[in-house]
This record gives sequence, structure tokens and C-alpha cells, in this order.
Amino acid sequence: MTSIGSTESLNFIEGRVGRLRLNRPKALHALTLAMVQQMTNALLRWQNDPNVRLVVLDHAAGRGFCAGGDVVSIAKAGGDAAQQFFFQEYQLNHLMYTFRKPGVAFMDGVTMGGGVGLACPCRYRVATERTVFAMPETSIGLFPDVGGGRYLSRLRGRVAQYLALTGARLDGGECFALGLATHYIPSEKLEIIKQQLCAEPEKVGSILAGAASPVLVAKILTQLETIERHFASDVFEDIIESLESDGSDWCKEQSELLASKSPTACKISLRMLIKSSGHLHFADEMKMEYAMMARRCRSHDFSEGVRALLIDKDRQPKWQPSTPELVTPEIVESYFTPLEEDRAWSPLAAMI
Repeated sequence: MTSIGSTESLNFIEGRVGRLRLNRPKALHALTLAMVQQMTNALLRWQNDPNVRLVVLDHAAGRGFCAGGDVVSIAKAGGDAAQQFFFQEYQLNHLMYTFRKPGVAFMDGVTMGGGVGLACPCRYRVATERTVFAMPETSIGLFPDVGGGRYLSRLRGRVAQYLALTGARLDGGECFALGLATHYIPSEKLEIIKQQLCAEPEKVGSILAGAASPVLVAKILTQLETIERHFASDVFEDIIESLESDGSDWCKEQSELLASKSPTACKISLRMLIKSSGHLHFADEMKMEYAMMARRCRSHDFSEGVRALLIDKDRQPKWQPSTPELVTPEIVESYFTPLEEDRAWSPLAAMI
């Protein structure tokens, strides 16, 4: 085995499998620009390598698969540096989505934000009893990016709106029930499965199917009717009103959650889901999301959300605008204006 890149991202070939292994356990394997670049280079190297039949994505240690991008560093860098991170991260997401060889992502642990962007492009997505899946971006003034608009908008009913706005966490069984995971496998089986895949990658489907366990409980399925009723509207104020009119504990909890989110982030997330559902090509999704992010990563809400949640940890963000009513349709639509061609996102030249 020959490892490529720094110890934060261990990329190597084992048997006939290309291994992408995240290795920042103290940071829950949060992505840095260097990690993004190393994974991108490894995939480009393996793309035409006849000795690589399959790509396996996992993490080296700790309780997280990937907690997302290293947003504290990104927010501190700010401006052009932050924008450059998202530009290259989205190129990696697109490369994985269009990669000609099948991929297996082991979502064994925290799988959030940028971690979702790594896992969801893979043909096979394995959840375990340790999986914690979420798109919590509205808590830091952002929106479910890295292709989140595409993945969420294709879920059943109004689950997308619920997950995007609240950042609700799903366990492994719920991921499988919603189709976000293709297999549910106990974590104790993973190492032997990886060995089998390296030895016989052409049998990936049967190997995973043979190790899978039935999902006995998926709590999200019992909540679908309630979600359908209260998250039915694409107007953020309507959703808030619907929840507040219901006296149940669940609705009170969701109301409190939404009150803590960036109103602008919530409104542009709802608008994004409408637009994402109409995108035929993943590149179109990435181009739209990058135009949104190029503006949003420079916003007050992003730096303020990171400060309140991850730096000072006072959980008292001061959003601007401060209420949903102050976020006008014009503000929302401004995030969806295409960028000038010389500033717009584009796939890697090797993928065009």
C-alpha cells in the first residue's frame, strides 16, 4: 500500500480498491482545503487506473465519519479564501458524483454537512447504529450545500423541508428508511467487509447485501404525517405559524429550533429546494449552490453563526435581518442570480 497526501487524508490502493480515509479524529474529520485537494488528486489518479475497480470512503478513528467542512477555519479566513474552499469542495463533490467507478461510503458515525457531500454521491452508502446524519447549516447562517439541494429535494413528501430548516439528526435506521443509505450494517462487521471488498471488489453488491441487517425501527416514519402537515408550505412564516398553532411537545420543539436559525438561511433553503428539484444535471446544482455560497460565505450571518455556535459557544447569534418578516423576496432572490462567467463555478477540466 502506498499512501498519498498528508496524514489528515490517507489515500491509498489496497488490493483492487482505492481507499479514501479521513484522518482528523479530534476534529471529527472535518474537511480542510488540503484534504479536499488530496482526495481530488487521488480520484483523478485512479479514474483511468485499471487496477482500481472500486473506491471505498471511510474514516481512520474516532466517532465521526465527517462532521463537515472546517467552518471555523473557513470563517476566520473569510472572503476569497473561504470562497476558494467551497469552489474546490464542490469540484470534488461533482467528481465523486460523476466518477465512472462505483464507490462505497461507510457513514459510521457523525455524517454532517460536507460529510454528506462525500457520502451521498457514492453508489453504496452504508449506515450503522453509530450513524448521526444531518444538514445543520441554517444554524450557522448557511444552507444545505455540497449537493444537499439535490439529495434532500428527492426525498419523500416534505421531509426535505423539515431536515433543511431544522437540521434534524437521523440515525442509521432512519437513513436507510429514507433512502439516504443503501444498506444498514452493524459496525462490528465493517472491517471484515472492507477486507472482502479489497479482495473481490466486483462482488460489492452481494458482499454488502450479505452483511446487511433489517431495520426494525425508523422513528422518522412515524413522524411523516406530522411533517407533511406542518412543513407543507414553501413560505417560512406559514411553517412557523403552523407549528405554533399546535400544542404538541414535538411542534414546540421544532418552533424553538426554527427560532434559533438564521431567517435568511431558512428562506433561501426553502427556495433552493424548489429550484433543485428541477435540475437535471448535478453540475447545474453545483453551479447554483456555488453562486449562493459565494455570497453567503461573506455574509454577517455566517461569521456570526460560527462565532455563536462554535467559537464563543454562547448560542446567542444576532442575525441580520433578525426576523423572517424582514427577509424580503428580493433578498432571497438575490442569492440565486447567476455569477458572471469568469467567477462562476465549473467542473474540473478533466470531467468536462
